[in-house]
Amino acid sequence: MLKFLLLSALAALALAEPRYIEETPESRVVGGEVAQPNAWPWQISLQYLSGGSYYHTCGGTLIRQRWVMTAAHCVDTQRTWRVVLGDHNINTNEGREQYMTVSQVYVHPNWNSNSVAAGYDIALMRLSSDATLNSYVKLATLPPSGQILPNNNPCYITGWGRTSTGGSLSAQLKQAYLPSVDFQTCSRSDWWGSTVKNTMVCAGGGRDSGCNGDSGGPLNCLVGGSYSVHGVTSFVSSLGCNTNQKPTVFTRVTAYISWIQGIIG
Repeated sequence: MLKFLLLSALAALALAEPRYIEETPESRVVGGEVAQPNAWPWQISLQYLSGGSYYHTCGGTLIRQRWVMTAAHCVDTQRTWRVVLGDHNINTNEGREQYMTVSQVYVHPNWNSNSVAAGYDIALMRLSSDATLNSYVKLATLPPSGQILPNNNPCYITGWGRTSTGGSLSAQLKQAYLPSVDFQTCSRSDWWGSTVKNTMVCAGGGRDSGCNGDSGGPLNCLVGGSYSVHGVTSFVSSLGCNTNQKPTVFTRVTAYISWIQGIIG
């Protein structure tokens, strides 16, 4: 679901080189299924203006009525952005959508676009006006600072990313079951090794994954009987979205709660 920005021309030679997963103009999740409309009401489509039209590039999460959380690599270039709330089919206006302009973008100050392995792939977008909350648009719950998921915790990635590496696009929001992979496992040399940091969350590692167009979207994890957003979709392997033992990697939200609170108040 994410747009692959190859980090260098040598990426094909590096067996586990990460790549981002934005998309232009649309995208989908690898594997998984089409979600029930508005089943994930905090999911947003981040779109940019080009040639008089807006195009989906990343996902994101509505965390306050005027604030969206996404990946730094999605918004670290100057563009005219809009956020679409309450969407399901991004090619059709179904009457539930709210189209919001963005007044300011806050990229984490330690983000380095040349070093995905350094982390800090998180950004906040301030909307120009408050979202209207209803049955189609709701705020996500963020977990408490520092919380670490156990291995194999139930989680879902959601987004409009590609359904396979280099494959076709789906207009409808998809979801895929990606159980969490603990840091001890994900950082093994035959998994992601030192590329993964403890400020990241790994999930999946098999048939299902994120892919081009999913970047910035949420990793929704079931903890204590309800879903909270534990991850911001960041990167996959340059070998392919659903490469075995190369789980989709997310920015770990619980490592950045204090930064988020410092920005939004």
